[in-house]
Amino acid sequence: MEYRRIREGNTELDVPLVDETSQFPPITAPIFYNPAMELNRDATILLLSTLKPLNYLDAMGGTGVRGLRAAQECGIPVTINDHNVGAVDLIRRNVTALGLSCDVTWQDVNVMGSSRRFDAVDLDPFGTPAPYLDSLIRSAQRYLFITATDTAPLCGAHLKAGMRRYFSRPMNTEYNAEVALRTLLGFVAREIIKYDRGCEPLFCYTRSHYVRVHLRLISGIHAADRTLKRIGYLHQCTKCFERIEQPGLIAESPVCTSCGSPTKAIGPLWLGAINDRSHLIPMQFLLSRMELGTKRELHTLLSLCIDELDTSSHYDYHLMAQAIGRSPPKLERVVDRLRTAGYPSTRTHYSGTALKTMAPVDTLLQAIRDG
Repeated sequence: MEYRRIREGNTELDVPLVDETSQFPPITAPIFYNPAMELNRDATILLLSTLKPLNYLDAMGGTGVRGLRAAQECGIPVTINDHNVGAVDLIRRNVTALGLSCDVTWQDVNVMGSSRRFDAVDLDPFGTPAPYLDSLIRSAQRYLFITATDTAPLCGAHLKAGMRRYFSRPMNTEYNAEVALRTLLGFVAREIIKYDRGCEPLFCYTRSHYVRVHLRLISGIHAADRTLKRIGYLHQCTKCFERIEQPGLIAESPVCTSCGSPTKAIGPLWLGAINDRSHLIPMQFLLSRMELGTKRELHTLLSLCIDELDTSSHYDYHLMAQAIGRSPPKLERVVDRLRTAGYPSTRTHYSGTALKTMAPVDTLLQAIRDG
């Protein structure tokens, strides 16, 4: 296998020489370095630099870039695991070249999760994390980080796959990025609470092709009960833009409060806050002093996540403008009009045409009309 040298953050390593323009790893290259996930890795390095866990497991290492960077740039003890012997050989080669003392293991990820405990566990699979979550939840003591790249099942575009994997009924709505993130969070939370543990989101976001969650785990039945209260449903009107949040594990069948039409349940999923601003603000401060390749993008992402409302859905104001036969005004003008009217309103971190607001639908439509 041929290699090339790359640099991410302050870490240089060898990666396989493959076609980086391919969306999926080619059959002939089982070890795949994905440069499009650099922001994902930068965000994790930034968070680890603030949390300083006692140790860290990169459960499905691949090229090992995430775990190598955690050891090199965060100075924490790191274990990097992969089931591919070629990947393990490459990781060990890079560990030696960097002069690190990482523990590199060749094991099935579920065997690893069932046999060892780590302060922080990171799962970054190709596709769904669902088959690996149970064992890695038992392995994680304080922190659990998860990536999911199967966004179509999570957001409802592939409905049956989403229901099978996440025990939830998503819906392909205009706010499907939010549905995907909250479906994953709700599933992870339900897997955690069965062990009488709870979780708190620290930094959770969605990008065009993946969802990423960073969670703090808390032991005890009271923490589990608090987490359980965050599980619920969204009820989307079948005729208009109205949607209703409903906590609880049993879906009700409310009618739309705007037009009286039936609603359709989405869930169960996570309701409420998906980010802890008390962690994001120190992360943003630390970011200014770090060398990261996606520094500008990450600063923008953090700023939007810090400001973003905790509502469980957003409105695509372009679609709403189209529905009332108006040209969409600038998003900032709509947000300002809603705030002036006394309704908290913000942009979202994943779409340039989406806004979150506490305003009723009629008020939002009028703000778009007034432009």
